Amino acid sequence: MLAVHLENGAVSVRTVPVPHRPEGSALLRLLVAGICNTDLELQRGYYGFTGTPGHEFVAEVVEADTPALVGRRVVGEINLACTQCDWCRKGLGRHCPNRTVLGIVNQPGAFEEFFTLPERNLHVLPDGLPPEHAVFTEPLAAACEILDQAAIPQGETVAVLGDGKLGLLIALMLHAHGYTVHQFGRHTEKLRISAAAGVSTELARNAMPTAAYDWTVDATGNPEGLRTAAAMTRPRGTVILKSTVHGEVAVDTAPIIVNELTLIGSRCGRFEASLPLLEHGLIPVEALIADRFPLGEAPRAFERAAEKGVLKVLLTVP
Repeated sequence: MLAVHLENGAVSVRTVPVPHRPEGSALLRLLVAGICNTDLELQRGYYGFTGTPGHEFVAEVVEADTPALVGRRVVGEINLACTQCDWCRKGLGRHCPNRTVLGIVNQPGAFEEFFTLPERNLHVLPDGLPPEHAVFTEPLAAACEILDQAAIPQGETVAVLGDGKLGLLIALMLHAHGYTVHQFGRHTEKLRISAAAGVSTELARNAMPTAAYDWTVDATGNPEGLRTAAAMTRPRGTVILKSTVHGEVAVDTAPIIVNELTLIGSRCGRFEASLPLLEHGLIPVEALIADRFPLGEAPRAFERAAEKGVLKVLLTVP
C-alpha cells in the first residue's frame, strides 16, 4: 500500500505493508484526507516528527471487532487515550498524559491507504454527507470546542481574529449558532467566504478597535495575536486562544491583569458538535477547498498547501 512519509523536511510516498489490526481497533481504508497547518509544521520539524502524518480523514471500515462497523464510512477522533488514568476517568481523554495522537505523536497517521484506529474513536457518518465535506469534522470540532468551554450568551457579539482555515470555521460556526460575528483578517478573498454566509468582515489594519468586545477569539496563528486580542477586549472580558504558535511567545501581562481578562486555551473538540453542522449544510466547507491531489502525489499536495493564502488541500484515494 502507499503511505506518505515525512523526514528531515522531505515529503515522499513509500510502499509499505498493510498494518496489523490490534484487538479493539478497526482497519480503515482511506477515502479522503485533509492537509492542515499542523502537518506543515511537522514537515518543518515540529515535535521532531518522522513518519506518516495525517489526522483529518474520512475512511471506510474494512475490518473491526464490531461487525456493524464493517463497510461504514467513518471519521475518527485523533487522541488515543489510555482509558485508565484519572483524566480518562473524568472524561478528559483528550488530555490523557499517556495518549498518542494520530499522525502527530507516536501513532502513524491517516495519509496512507490503510491504517488502524480504536473503534471507540470512530464516528459513523450520515449516509448523505459527502466525504469531502465530512473531512472537515475534526477541525470544525476544534472550532465548536469554544462553545463547550465558554458560556457565551446567545446573541452576543464575538470578534474573531484571523482568516485562515480555522479562523473561517470559527466565524462560520459561531454565526451558525446565532452569534453576531465580527471577523478581522488580512485576505479579502478569504473573508468573502464568511461574508457570503452573513458574517461581518473587515480587513485587519494597524489601528484595530480598542476595548470593543466582551468576547474575542485569536485564530491568527501569529505571536502578535494575543496582544491584539487582549487590546480589543473590554475589562473583565474573555479572550479565547486558538493559535498554536511554535516556540515562545512574549506576552505583556500588565493589560491582561489590569483589565482582569480571562484567557481560555482551546484545542480539540467533540465530533458530536461538528457533525450535525456538516450534515445539515450549515457550514459552507466546499468554499474552503483549494485543491485535490491523489495520495500518490502527496509531495505536490504539500507544496500546494504551503503556498501563501491557500486554504484546504485534500488527498484522495480512488
